[in-house]
Amino acid sequence: MTVSRTPATVDTGVGVLDRAVQIVRAVDQGARTLTQLVDATGLTKTTTYRLLKALEAHGLLRFEGGFGYRLGPLLFRLGTRAAADLPLADAARPVLERLTESTGESSQLYVRFDDVRVCVAAVESPNELRTIVRVGAELPLARGSAGKVLLAWAPVAEWDRFADDVGDAARLRHQLVTAYRRGWAQSAEERERGVGSVSAPVLGPAGDVVAAVSVSGPVARMRAALARRYAPAVVAAAREIESALQLAGR
Repeated sequence: MTVSRTPATVDTGVGVLDRAVQIVRAVDQGARTLTQLVDATGLTKTTTYRLLKALEAHGLLRFEGGFGYRLGPLLFRLGTRAAADLPLADAARPVLERLTESTGESSQLYVRFDDVRVCVAAVESPNELRTIVRVGAELPLARGSAGKVLLAWAPVAEWDRFADDVGDAARLRHQLVTAYRRGWAQSAEERERGVGSVSAPVLGPAGDVVAAVSVSGPVARMRAALARRYAPAVVAAAREIESALQLAGR
């Protein structure tokens, strides 16, 4: 495998930090072994190994046998927190507050990150019995209405590789096609016992899905027949977020 040389980082005068960032940037291009990182950075093997172990200890990198080093969980959490401060989350917060006020249920905004969805904004229901999803939480794509919305607008070729998560490829395909056709999805006790939800896509200018807005609550209040009453409000919230994003981009 040929490894391209990673450009040197900015010289801040703090050499250890500059070299550590150079290693992280190299790993950002994909999993790298120690030898590949030496080739990519031009650092000595001893220096590279020492920095790798320090980065791994801090959670900035993780080692996977047979593959090498990958970006670590701390970077993911920091990235999620940063994403929560982006225009998407800023635009969504007042909309989610109104959505929770009108439905009485907790509301969330999810974005896709590789093969999971991540909550980047959330407003809790005032009800004593409610669902709580923390910002930064990673949840599955194939289970729950928000995940299904994010998948439904993804390329069809991706659908089948999530079939193992639900054990029925035909059923998953039917759910995704239904969600795409009607513009929203619902679920009951797919991800967590006793929890149901209704979700709709937030679409970009090209019609691609950029996020999923959702209301969730106890399944007694969110079963199929009852959940449909929330669909218009959730779809309207998604359109509001789209409009706010367009205004923010002007």
